[in-house]
Amino acid sequence: MSLILLVGILFSCKNETSKEGNKEEFNTSKKDYTQYVNPFIGTSKMGHVFPGATAPFGMVQLSPQTNFEVMFDDKGRYNAETYEYCAGYQHKDSTIVGFAHTNFSGTGHADLGDFLVMPTTGDLVLDPLETKENKKGFYSTFSHNKEEASPGYYKVDLDSYGIKAELTASERVGFHQYTFPKSNDAHVILDLVYNVYHHDNKNVWTFIRVENDTLITGYRQTKGWARTKKVFFAMQFSKPFKSYGHKKYDEIKYDGFYRRFKQDKNFPEMAGKDIRAYFNFDTEEGEKINIKFALSPVSTNGALKNLKAEIPHWNFNKTREETKRKWNKELSKIEVTTLTEGDKTNFYTAMYHTNLSPIIYEDVDGQYRGLDQNIYTSDGFTNYTIFSLWDTYRALHPLFNITQPKRNNDMIKSMLAHQEQNVHNMLPIWSHYANENWCMIGYHATSVIADAMAKNVGDFDYKRALNASVATANVRYFAGLGDYIDYKYVPDDKSSSSVSKTLEYAYNDWCIAQMAKEVNNTTVEDVFTKRSEYYKNVYDPSIGFMRPKLSDGTFRKNFDPMDTHGQGFIEGNAWNYGLYVPQNIDKMVSMMGGKERFTTQLDSLFTMEIADKYIENHEDITRDGIIGNYVHGNEPGHHIPYLYNWTGRPEKTQARVRMIMDTMYAPTVEGLCGNDDAGQMSAWYIFSSLGFYPVTPGSADYAIGSPLVKEAVINLESGKTFTIKTENQSKENVYIQKATLNGKEISSPILNHNDIEKGGTLTFYLGDKPSKLWSN
Repeated sequence: MSLILLVGILFSCKNETSKEGNKEEFNTSKKDYTQYVNPFIGTSKMGHVFPGATAPFGMVQLSPQTNFEVMFDDKGRYNAETYEYCAGYQHKDSTIVGFAHTNFSGTGHADLGDFLVMPTTGDLVLDPLETKENKKGFYSTFSHNKEEASPGYYKVDLDSYGIKAELTASERVGFHQYTFPKSNDAHVILDLVYNVYHHDNKNVWTFIRVENDTLITGYRQTKGWARTKKVFFAMQFSKPFKSYGHKKYDEIKYDGFYRRFKQDKNFPEMAGKDIRAYFNFDTEEGEKINIKFALSPVSTNGALKNLKAEIPHWNFNKTREETKRKWNKELSKIEVTTLTEGDKTNFYTAMYHTNLSPIIYEDVDGQYRGLDQNIYTSDGFTNYTIFSLWDTYRALHPLFNITQPKRNNDMIKSMLAHQEQNVHNMLPIWSHYANENWCMIGYHATSVIADAMAKNVGDFDYKRALNASVATANVRYFAGLGDYIDYKYVPDDKSSSSVSKTLEYAYNDWCIAQMAKEVNNTTVEDVFTKRSEYYKNVYDPSIGFMRPKLSDGTFRKNFDPMDTHGQGFIEGNAWNYGLYVPQNIDKMVSMMGGKERFTTQLDSLFTMEIADKYIENHEDITRDGIIGNYVHGNEPGHHIPYLYNWTGRPEKTQARVRMIMDTMYAPTVEGLCGNDDAGQMSAWYIFSSLGFYPVTPGSADYAIGSPLVKEAVINLESGKTFTIKTENQSKENVYIQKATLNGKEISSPILNHNDIEKGGTLTFYLGDKPSKLWSN
């Protein structure tokens, strides 16, 4: 790239406008809801939520990395501690190795951690933890007493160097501000070896260009959870560096005629598999060096455009305040009054978590990298990525249909683009950064689409969405799907997690039937309605549980319904995952013995003990998230507390839901009982706090629980408001005595989405004893 072109891009792009955020109308409310967010809330036992700086749904998620855990040890054995670092950060740590620009938010698996930046002083050290001479690496110690985080901002003192680090970000650009001591050997390290879930072969290639003494461009390609991930960058310093260099950590087998150059110092091209670069400065006491670091899924040119469009200045506090206002706009979409400050912190931190992903995945000009690795331009939508759908279809995307309908519409259009670019003709399963990683089971994009259609959200092409869903549901080589079609269940001797797959596929097929009904395609509706009943084929009435069935039609012997390992279920057992028939709960209750017996079974689920041996093989299930045999720390059971509504005992739902909110969520650094799974755990809390929950996404109905808020005002995109009020709210008053919608009394524990969209007021009258008048 020529210097003339660079100057043109950096200083003459007067007409570039970002498709997200640059022209937004900020919330003019005087209330600052960001003050109630605690970005440190998470869990140390699983993938923590990163506490760093990002804009809502931002591509850049700039956050401290507190260790350099490798996935495999020197003997090739899996290192279980890497699981704790899915977001790169653990609050229990006391060292920081740098600040990376891409992160997952509390997921159950990991990738990303791209472009680690670390400021240092003193002798140049390029190893993060320990050198070959057994000396200290470039990490720094830090104290939580000197660490601060709020939406869009992060600050910490790097005690090893006397450097104050501050971070903020726009959607596509990370903004660093480092305050240095006086030094003639200050450095900024750009570590392109570091990854979250690092292994020896994760880095495929790295390329860096030193365009001038303040501007660096380049890209990195990795092979991890995303098999082929390319991220491009432009890195600009506020002050010229005096010298620079790099070190390669991979063996150079062939370097062409580049071997004639001394490349490790002051040579403007760096290329290799594993590289750490450094840039040297002289600094005065208290001098600030700022860095703007733009990302692009397309090219370095795209990164430069993003840099110019989103942060064309060097005013750190201006960007910080702009991003804070963006966060306040999103948080104020639901304005709540609560009994305690802790409840308010839990609520708005949950709101914050639900706005971290999916992320924007396109440049300001609409260009993005597609699943086929070709470059596309979005037409009529903003492209998104990070779809953790086995988790988020349950509550996060239904929440978006209330708080983020335009974004959810764009997310569905992104999924449809994914399907068109996919050689398998499938909608996303678990996808990120132009890659499908195939994690978990089911094809839950169908749920997201059906839910939006049922609630009349978005302008996406319904027939196209139906066709994409039918194509997905007929890819026979995907995860036992062909056997499911042939046998009408997934045979346990042909596929693992056979019962869970059967149950999830049956629900997904019901979603497709609802789409077909919406567009009057009776042929498809009939086919998928029949498929949606295949759950019956794995129910064993002789024992009263869903049970693995073999290809010969017999149920598997040696079955333990308490065990979460190797019993036909994934991340659950027959007691909890076996209650997953959201598309036909009445039929499930009847099939399992009727309302009274089913109520007794639910009671037992919440009160029985589960032995350690039944959960010791699972990273995703820990004691912190378990109540009896009910596992709130994992998603398959999130609907279970609401099932009492279908047995004529809604007061039990009310009591269970309030108990879960009180015991499984707290305004502390260990406040989550399981990894947040890209916002699902937090979305459950938001819905339940408001008093209702989407037990069956794809239906316009919500199941009513027991609200935790004193009052909530939902500010809808249409300009209307839906207000939830409670009378006699207290920790003890968890039972609904009466409920009114716009002054008219309701007696059924069901709320329809249309009632929310119309605007109005839902009032709950609470008491400390169940009401016989308020039931099914």
